[in-house]
Amino acid sequence: MIVDLPDTDTTAISKKLVRMRSSGGAVTLGRVLTLIIDVDAGEATEEAVEASNRASREHPCRVIVVSRGNRTGDARLDAQIRVGGDAGASEVVLLTLSGQLAEHPHAVVTPFLLPDTPVVTWWPDRAPKNPAQDRLGRLASRRITDARKSADPAAFLAERRAGYSPGDTDLAWSALTPTRALFVSALDRPPHTPITGAEITGPLDMPGLDLFAGWLAAALQTRVVRRPGSLAARLFRSDSTLSMSVNDDGVSGTVASTGHPDGRVAYARRTTAECLAEELRSLDADEVYEAALLGLPAVEVEESI
Repeated sequence: MIVDLPDTDTTAISKKLVRMRSSGGAVTLGRVLTLIIDVDAGEATEEAVEASNRASREHPCRVIVVSRGNRTGDARLDAQIRVGGDAGASEVVLLTLSGQLAEHPHAVVTPFLLPDTPVVTWWPDRAPKNPAQDRLGRLASRRITDARKSADPAAFLAERRAGYSPGDTDLAWSALTPTRALFVSALDRPPHTPITGAEITGPLDMPGLDLFAGWLAAALQTRVVRRPGSLAARLFRSDSTLSMSVNDDGVSGTVASTGHPDGRVAYARRTTAECLAEELRSLDADEVYEAALLGLPAVEVEESI
């Protein structure tokens, strides 16, 4: 069920939301959090809503979409409410803010926050320099950005590092979670001699690989090189090399270790919904992500093969 409320106010929206929940049989008791999505008008709002709907099947929530419209002219609030099949396992409140109202989204959002539940703020595209100090970021215990959407991933990650606060995370990091887990599990193979260096190759506009390299630099305290090339990660020892690479078919990978037969593993790019669902599973500070950010300056970047 979808209802549009043009040129309205928060009181009218709240009353309509209660009536729609009652008539549709939806309840808020099963909602485990409030997810705020902050976008500009003209961005892929529906894409973000669809991702949140898919993630809500694992994490039932109230989704509040703040769409910043034209900041000139009179202040105006337009709303759309979605419940039932049009909202996955969530209830979606889409708020379009125009005029001066677009500069004060926190005041509009606050009446719709579910009581006694965590708040998560997600910026699917552009993000503030310091998410924890942003007006919508202050409402949240978890703040999610997405470096994959940035035109300059290196600068974007530098901002994340400079403005990091516990509770910050990025979907570029969760996009590589299965890959990182496979790579680390391969370290159980002998020999267990000290690691003397590491190399991460892949497109230089793939920020998840930069974070992967930063994490290795922080965890191993050794030389880590990031360079263009096919998708692969390598660890060097004095007597062996451990590598994991993505095959040409794009759906499988190979784990190779000196003195051992090659292993074949599944590989698949994670969707935004899968990454978002992972980030909503734990609302504690992501200390490993913080270490990856802190390790970025130690990574040696080579822009040519």
